[in-house]
Amino acid sequence: MLIRRAQLDGIVRGDVTLAFRSWLRPTVRAGGTLHTSVGLLEIEAVDPVKETALTSAAARQAGFASAEELRASLRLEADRTIYRIRLRFRGADPRVALRNDARLTADDRAELLDRLARYDGASRRGPWTSVTLRAIRERPATLAGTLAAELGFERAWFKTNVRKLKALGLTESLEVGYRLSPRGEALLGVGTPRKKA
Repeated sequence: MLIRRAQLDGIVRGDVTLAFRSWLRPTVRAGGTLHTSVGLLEIEAVDPVKETALTSAAARQAGFASAEELRASLRLEADRTIYRIRLRFRGADPRVALRNDARLTADDRAELLDRLARYDGASRRGPWTSVTLRAIRERPATLAGTLAAELGFERAWFKTNVRKLKALGLTESLEVGYRLSPRGEALLGVGTPRKKA
């Protein structure tokens, strides 16, 4: 669920408490969280609503100037349902502190290498973690589709799996592409499993 920066800033301030989406099925659930560029958001409720719920007051709570502007942001089609999502700012993204922590203990390193080995072992495409980390280190700020093609991966599969590396604190998303985090650099600096020749 993508949220525009203006709305994200409003959520942090507490001015924006709602979002509306027109979906075939919900992509978020109550009690879940969203990692965003401003931090962690908590999803408090996800409710199907009628188009009559798109009022001026609801639009303001969602960060829009008018009900018309809110309606224009949605795909109001017969096969789609309008959902009202209530959310709030929960705090800083814990992955930020993790990715900036480059002081890897022997246990940290062993745990990360074990997790990467499990990702490789579970992949139908074979080992991918070390080649992906090295490609991101060598080509930061490169389009995901470009890196994926160079490595022989499908773009959607590649982006999904880079998110796993991000969750471990090893990579950071940029406006275009990725870069290794200090934690990722520290791991590669001491040796990541290498692809067999």
